[in-house]
Amino acid sequence: MNEQDFFQLLTRQTQLSRRAFITGALAAGFTLTTAQSLWAQTGGSRPKKGGHLKAGIAPGQASDTLEPFAWGEPFMISVGFAVWGGLVEYGADGLLKPDIAESWEHNGDATRWIFTLRKGVTFSNGKTLTAEDVVNSLNTHRGADSKSGAKAVFENVDGIKADGDNKIIITLKSAAVEFPYLLTDFHLTIAPAKDGKPDYLSGIGAGPYTLESFKPGARVELKRNPNSHRQPWFDSAELICLPDDVARQSALVSGAVDIINRPDLKTVDLLARQKGLKVDEVVGRRHYWLTTHTQREPFSNKDLRLAVKYGLDRAEILNLVYRGHGAIGNDQPITPAYKFHDASLQAKAFDPDKARFHLKKAGLESLDVEFVVSEVAFDGAVDLITVYQKNAAKAGINIKIRKESIDGYWDIVHANQPNWYATWWSGRPTEDGMLTAGYSETSPWNYGHWLNDRFNQLLKDARSEVNDEKRKQLYFELQHIVSDDSGVVIPVFANTLQARSEKIGVPEKLGTGLELDDGRYLERWWRNA
Repeated sequence: MNEQDFFQLLTRQTQLSRRAFITGALAAGFTLTTAQSLWAQTGGSRPKKGGHLKAGIAPGQASDTLEPFAWGEPFMISVGFAVWGGLVEYGADGLLKPDIAESWEHNGDATRWIFTLRKGVTFSNGKTLTAEDVVNSLNTHRGADSKSGAKAVFENVDGIKADGDNKIIITLKSAAVEFPYLLTDFHLTIAPAKDGKPDYLSGIGAGPYTLESFKPGARVELKRNPNSHRQPWFDSAELICLPDDVARQSALVSGAVDIINRPDLKTVDLLARQKGLKVDEVVGRRHYWLTTHTQREPFSNKDLRLAVKYGLDRAEILNLVYRGHGAIGNDQPITPAYKFHDASLQAKAFDPDKARFHLKKAGLESLDVEFVVSEVAFDGAVDLITVYQKNAAKAGINIKIRKESIDGYWDIVHANQPNWYATWWSGRPTEDGMLTAGYSETSPWNYGHWLNDRFNQLLKDARSEVNDEKRKQLYFELQHIVSDDSGVVIPVFANTLQARSEKIGVPEKLGTGLELDDGRYLERWWRNA
């Protein structure tokens, strides 16, 4: 048992005194020094039940819905984990944890996965959860007509069926040794079946909270779900949509909210020095995309795509826009937080001459191109493209910035698919999950509409490779292909920052994927006072 697991186990059901905590640690095999250190790491701040949490979260939109298919931002992801929960959970330690499923196994060659459901799981209306509820919820993301952001998770799935009331069997088209990790996708929440489909709009779930009120793009109120197998520390919580950086940060400073995500990078160091406040920084999987449409001119030309990649100064962007809170990106999404990150793959250095060389290979002396952006796209998006505009001009790439308002930006870019625009990714638990969702030919989230036969074949090969060393080499090659050929420019791997009142306690280790402890803060955090 590691230290984090011990801490959570020992404190999950009760408040412990210092003496009881250390006695329990010694009984578990830890030394006195380690036991005292564990206690000191939390400053005596141990999880305890009770209290109300107010969270100021960005962004949210008036078009937000309880149906999970188009979720992509932390506001609705928070609601999804709180109200419904999923089959399995991605732990902050990088390991799979039980949720509605208590165990899972495959048939020996990883083509058939059997999930055994936890007995006695009930929805917030008292209905017992069955395997049919799980099958209906998962199947709604599948199929040619699916508009779900998790559609790519199931591209390798041949069938999903119930085996009695407490088992489901998922049959794959080809082996996938890490398949259960894909089921931690935040879209894959489990709702009660109604007329053969999951009933999300009722707000009924088996998660740790019940949905008391829902005002899209404004406010959500939650209350502890007494029927849930997952019991949070807070009695209740309130999520307030605060897309404006200044308003969000002011709400935290004034005490109107207890936590915020995405503190303003220009002033985050000052915020960290405020009495009674804490800023947490996580080196994780977050990265920002400058997404080109590879099936349209001018970015259907590979040399044009290379020109724009050589036409920006990544170091300047990291230092000037992000104040060093991250690392230089290399136009592929497997950040250093992944097991198979290829550290040898160098980013394309700012080189106006090389950018002009590729422009000429594409038959151009210069390029005039529009870039669509908004403050809501990601932290520092407008500042980033402003710096990029200055860099690119030295290479004959003239970027016209079209700034859209915060409200409705995502509707605009998703509906109209501009030739070049800003978006972001929080990453996925595995390399397969990230590369499949963002780049595979069948994924609806392949925003660049990028098609590469070699990439798609290698992705399938890596998915089924059981030898870690061989799988690593396949993922290394995949990273090189994406970096050199895809239509995505990734200038930085961004650290994830959040700020909170000292009255809110957090685990020692925070999740490295989604914002706010992998979106699980409503269950994993607690109130100290």
